Amino acid sequence: MKDQIQEDIIAEFAIFDEWLDKYDYLIELSDTLPAIAQEHRTDDYVIKGCQSRVWVDARMEEGKVYFAADSDAIITKGIIALLIRVMNGRTPQEILDMELYFIDAIGLGENLSPTRSNGLLAMIKQMKMYALAFSKS
Repeated sequence: MKDQIQEDIIAEFAIFDEWLDKYDYLIELSDTLPAIAQEHRTDDYVIKGCQSRVWVDARMEEGKVYFAADSDAIITKGIIALLIRVMNGRTPQEILDMELYFIDAIGLGENLSPTRSNGLLAMIKQMKMYALAFSKS
């Protein structure tokens, strides 16, 4: 099933031919990240498995999940901004069922270092764990 937000991201990245330009765009996207509250920049919110430090928090509002995050690495911050853009404002079940096909479509998976790829998987897993927890409450 096509997802409009993922389709928009694929179209945005399609205008760049070089991966360096895509990295620059990821850096630009890091500025769009919803700020995480200072009290959530603690070890309790750090994603395990990321080389850089990434903090993710989630809240449930009217049946939908909303994320906030931060990272000390600018590219990682851009990646989490993309994940939040795709998953924000959805029900826990939508998040759990979601296939994040934009990652391969924009070439992100194959152009990340192995440690960043592991970090990407860890971020997705953590966001889905929040959704799972909210689906049980």
